[in-house]
Amino acid sequence: MVSSEPFLDSLPVTPSPKPIALEFFAGGGLARLGLEPWFDVAWANDIDPMKCAAWRANFGAEGLIEGDVATLDGGTIPPSPCLAWASFPCQDLSLAGDRAGLSGRRSGTFFGFMDRLNDLARRGDPAPVVVVENVKGLLNSRQGADFTHLMAALATAGYRAGCLEIDAASFLPHSRPRVFIVAVRRDWPIHPALVSKPGAPNPFLTQAVMHAMDRLPAELQSHRVDWHLPAPDRKPPSLADLVDHGDQTWWTQAKVAQFFTQLSPAHAARLAALQADGGAHIGTMYRRIRTDQGSKHQRAEIRFDGVAGCLRTPAGGSSRQFWIMVEGNNIRIRPINPREAMRLMGVADTYHLPHSTLAGLKIAGDGVAVPVVAWLSQHLLAPLAQAQPRSLHHDARLGPMAERI
Repeated sequence: MVSSEPFLDSLPVTPSPKPIALEFFAGGGLARLGLEPWFDVAWANDIDPMKCAAWRANFGAEGLIEGDVATLDGGTIPPSPCLAWASFPCQDLSLAGDRAGLSGRRSGTFFGFMDRLNDLARRGDPAPVVVVENVKGLLNSRQGADFTHLMAALATAGYRAGCLEIDAASFLPHSRPRVFIVAVRRDWPIHPALVSKPGAPNPFLTQAVMHAMDRLPAELQSHRVDWHLPAPDRKPPSLADLVDHGDQTWWTQAKVAQFFTQLSPAHAARLAALQADGGAHIGTMYRRIRTDQGSKHQRAEIRFDGVAGCLRTPAGGSSRQFWIMVEGNNIRIRPINPREAMRLMGVADTYHLPHSTLAGLKIAGDGVAVPVVAWLSQHLLAPLAQAQPRSLHHDARLGPMAERI
């Protein structure tokens, strides 16, 4: 039996002082940008010196611990953390990676994060709310064994959890589907309005998420929560809104001519139709190595659906994404620059980028879309954080929540 009191649909009132958040695998601090309207991101950690330098350039040095999460001194974490955020490395889980899963060197750092969570519990100060973010491949990595292993680790640590799949394309002109596992301590109250009702529309409880959750073993089903998150109520900006018109690094005509030779018949027909239309069109392009009749070829793959392809960490020629502008027979192509990549992640131009192009692209490609974090914070994490047991009977906005799901 749970409370049936109505829940606020509007922005939760942020308490003062804000609840403390921890940003594990912080990168350049993009999760922080989405969290900080509701949380005090008082502590962060990353192992990459370049990313740590970018974090400091934007937020100052205080609270950032540079080093391996597996060997961190848990004593550096401030007392009374309310939220622990972990966007742990995806390379071993991604379809573009080697699919080593959580046993891989990079994605296996998740267990170092769990060690730090357990440190907090041992000192009697566990984080009541945890978010684990990664690529959609986590759901089926090693036939679902990695997802089960992760959920079991959270359950063993005293949490119950649920999963949401959120594509940045709901907020930005950028296709970036990611899974967000939101966990709460088993003694932590959950207002019923934060839980999805059977049969009610929930755009973020996708078929892939429900399949992954449904195949969890029985002992984990008792720790399951199907979270409710409303659909966004704002239309994403257009690609044209994000283009840096001062960047004139357009390809030469010779290079554009070579691009035509790399189009598959289907993509060539798509481009020809746009040219015949006569209007102005903006799209994006990746160059991929594809196998055709037993031979490998570099292919130029274009899209003109108003959404950029998922940004990737720049590790080679196929990881760079390009603008392609078509106006009749006039075709212009150039790489997406770091500032544009950050705009595609929802980052304001006030963010201080590294001087290196590749470093800026890496921060964007390894980051989490800021509006996604903000939406999740506003509609789920902040309400959870405010439901502190010591204040349950004193928050008239939320109604009585002494009864727990």
